[in-house]
Amino acid sequence: MVEGSVTNPVCHFRGRSEHALDAKGRLNIATRFRESLRSQGDERLMVTPWHNCIRAYPLPHWEELEMTLLAQGQKRPETVKLIRYMIGGAEECTLDKQGRILLPATLREDCRIRKEVVANGMITYFEIWDKEIWEAENKPTGENFQNFEQVLLEMGLF
Repeated sequence: MVEGSVTNPVCHFRGRSEHALDAKGRLNIATRFRESLRSQGDERLMVTPWHNCIRAYPLPHWEELEMTLLAQGQKRPETVKLIRYMIGGAEECTLDKQGRILLPATLREDCRIRKEVVANGMITYFEIWDKEIWEAENKPTGENFQNFEQVLLEMGLF
């Protein structure tokens, strides 16, 4: 077995897909993301603002994150603002029978999310971006790829 390899594989959020919110602000969650949630035994998501996107965490992972923030917050006072931002802005969303979640209007406004969105897997959570903002901020350049290669080299993955 390769050192550092996963012995008990876990379903993760992988891939990217484009969606259109409906008139009520509901997002159809990609099938592969729904399957990942179901494999974890809970279809609830915690959504929270993060810079220019919404982050969506499975509830069990979110609860671990909260406990880590609580423990670290007592050691590092500057973590309090982070807790206020992330935890204060978080809302629980449950998938409906059609596999959709209602993105709260306040989060959509805070993250400038309109109708067309990109859902991007980030392994243990996924991000929800307004499509125009995604394209502006995440279009790769030659410099990005040099940095990507350096990161992979430093991690011993390349």
